[in-house]
Amino acid sequence: MDKEVRIGIIGIGNMGSSHATRIARGDIKGMRLVAVADKKQSRRDWAKANLPADVAIYENETQLMDDPNVTAVLIAVPHYDHPGFAIRAMEKGLDVMSEKPAGVYTKQVREEIAVADKHPDVTFAMMFNQRTNPLYIKMHELVTSGQYGAIKRVNWIITDWYRTQQYYDSGDWRATWNGEGGGVLLNQCPHQLDLLQWICGLPKKVQAFMYEGKWHHIEVEDDVTCFMEFPNGATGVFITSTGDAPGDNRFEVDLEKAQIIVEHDKLYVYELDENERKYCFEATEGFKKPDGHEVKFELSKENPQHNGVLQAFADHILHGAPLVADGREGIRGLTLSNAMHLSAWLKQPVEIPFDEDLFLNLLNEKRAHSAKKEHVAESTNADMDSTY
Repeated sequence: MDKEVRIGIIGIGNMGSSHATRIARGDIKGMRLVAVADKKQSRRDWAKANLPADVAIYENETQLMDDPNVTAVLIAVPHYDHPGFAIRAMEKGLDVMSEKPAGVYTKQVREEIAVADKHPDVTFAMMFNQRTNPLYIKMHELVTSGQYGAIKRVNWIITDWYRTQQYYDSGDWRATWNGEGGGVLLNQCPHQLDLLQWICGLPKKVQAFMYEGKWHHIEVEDDVTCFMEFPNGATGVFITSTGDAPGDNRFEVDLEKAQIIVEHDKLYVYELDENERKYCFEATEGFKKPDGHEVKFELSKENPQHNGVLQAFADHILHGAPLVADGREGIRGLTLSNAMHLSAWLKQPVEIPFDEDLFLNLLNEKRAHSAKKEHVAESTNADMDSTY
């Protein structure tokens, strides 16, 4: 067994350069950065100026994957290429860490999962760094334990994704159907959609309303409201936008015996003294709510985010430790975003599972009419250390 994971990063834009910087400075035990690749000369120049001299710099993913010194790859390129690059790497016997989302459409990701299943000795992981957040870890534990009964309602308003027009103009692929494959659902929200399904499970039906280019000069969605219905009859609403300032981030799960909220980087749990469903039909007063009390939990102060996912990746390869998120799980949050898009396009509710061929046909129609950007704003790699 190797004593270290020798990783190559494909794509050194905002996220890729952030990963490269942290790995190169030794943040991840047992992992060494040995190569990077990017088609843009400006980014290769950045790598030459900012990374150790022994890191190989390549013009494309093929050159990097052919480097015998590389044993694992981190994929941080535009969304459509995530599954294809992962498939090629796994077929070469390389371990794979993919940035979110898993892909643009579920049919493509199913092919990726099939290849992963054919190569069980290869590690396939997703960069779902919010699963390392102690707030959501505790929320997941409380909801999935069953101690508070069944879920009744799920509400998430996540509108603190504010983006300016300059952000969208900073890449020729950004905010286009052909380059990115979607807007706020596919770029900003994959972590929240993953957390929603991880904590609450996938809904069985969605009806979404979305606006394309409502707040910006873009062709993809930047404002979404979605109603969800879960298998047990619970309902929910998911609201997101990149046009609200300052925006908000409140995730609420109401259960038969508790209300759990994550907001302003805090966890709030209000525990009922008895099950509301039982109380409702036995109470002798018409307006009195069931009694209850707030419960405090001691949470870990560690919130390792991207480094935590990468450390788990290295430890899994070297020692068999658990991953934060297996790559196969990436299809679940993508299923939710695809269903939302399909519902909005059809202007009707969509059942999950949905018709994946229909989704792909409608997406391809969008791609066929996707505009090519004539002017792209000058940009440098942004500081992504606090971007979750």
